[in-house]
Amino acid sequence: MTDTLETLTQRLLEAARKAGAEAADAVAVEGRSLAIDVRAGQLEQAERSEGLEIGLRVLMGRRQACVSASDTRPETMAEMAARAVAMAREAPEDPHVGLAEPGQLATAWDVAGLEIDDPAAEPTPAALEEAARAAESAALALQGISMVESASGGWGRQAVHLAATNGFSGGYSRSGSSLSCVAITGEGTGMERDWAAESRVFAADLPDPAEIGRRAAERTLARADARKPPTGAVPVLFDERVAASLIGHLLAAANGTAVARGASWLRDAMGEAVLPRGLSLTEDPHAPRLASSRPFDGEGLPTAPRALVEEGVLRGWVLDLATARKLGLASTANAARGVSAPPGPSPTNIRLTQGAHSREALMAEMGRGLVVTSLLGASINPTTGDYSRGAAGFWVENGEVVHAVNECTIAGNLRDMLRSLVPANDARPHASRQVPSLLVEGLTIAGA
Repeated sequence: MTDTLETLTQRLLEAARKAGAEAADAVAVEGRSLAIDVRAGQLEQAERSEGLEIGLRVLMGRRQACVSASDTRPETMAEMAARAVAMAREAPEDPHVGLAEPGQLATAWDVAGLEIDDPAAEPTPAALEEAARAAESAALALQGISMVESASGGWGRQAVHLAATNGFSGGYSRSGSSLSCVAITGEGTGMERDWAAESRVFAADLPDPAEIGRRAAERTLARADARKPPTGAVPVLFDERVAASLIGHLLAAANGTAVARGASWLRDAMGEAVLPRGLSLTEDPHAPRLASSRPFDGEGLPTAPRALVEEGVLRGWVLDLATARKLGLASTANAARGVSAPPGPSPTNIRLTQGAHSREALMAEMGRGLVVTSLLGASINPTTGDYSRGAAGFWVENGEVVHAVNECTIAGNLRDMLRSLVPANDARPHASRQVPSLLVEGLTIAGA
């Protein structure tokens, strides 16, 4: 492709003007990815993809329409623009849609300081295959592992550019590398599996493949002879691998779309305690080498660190321009934008205050209860916060793991669960959601 992404967005905007659009924004996304799967010492699958997509949003007064394509010929852009204008004229009015005012737009940013694009060369398929083989070999080296279901290596890079008729134009690129391993122990109905996976913006920051394979194997062996736990109300310790899902439910309830619709159990909770005193939930879109970092949002607004929950008290929603207007507030620069749909609010890098004690110390404090390492399915009532999920993990007696657990359900109410959180100190600093293991009191377990 000879045209830059910036050039493509400007051509889309010009096509929209010629078609009669009153306002418009355009986005162009170009990506490359490579994925390698290894099984039983042999190459199982190799996938490589390259693609370019363009998207256009047209606004006619308070009506809007979105169109997208992967064809960048001038005649295609002209057709896209004409179609979008026609669609927008027939769309229902929404008094809250519209571009940002020029004074709201980001005007300067430091993409290099975010370190979200690894300057290292694209890895070869052979290099990813070698890493996956090393992870598989390390897992199989542990006695009791019957097979490795898969060992996979991946890499990707994406470039994006956003432009609008309000004068905004900006873009950046990001990359990511990953390695995973899934191991199995036992046979037939006694089969158990577990996994280990790591991803980083910079490939050099990934752990050694053998470490990932060993971790997958050790977790799998610990799950041997799993059984149902007793039914009852006991403390539950959400392992760091799944603890972020609890905070994810809080973020979903704080999303401007849900709040504006009244479909959030947090809808009347602004200024109230939603976490224990001493815990804060912060967002930092400028944290270096994290996958969700970005210099501006999907509507061209400057991003900045902020507190969503401060000392346990809810202080902010997750808003884009439209949801902010519905609520009579200012956007929090959380707009996310794809090529085929209008912007919507979405959080970036999230960090929960860590505790003073280790996961093991929380187990000792728990005494008797359940450690959850895997969650299956979900039944979450977004309006009331009622929570029910399938779970697997380990049963604890006298602060020590006594056996693995499977086929059980945990249930409670998110408002009560989040107010009782006790965090450990094991959050991963490279994760976009840095949430440690979390101890929650009084959940109901349905087991044996």
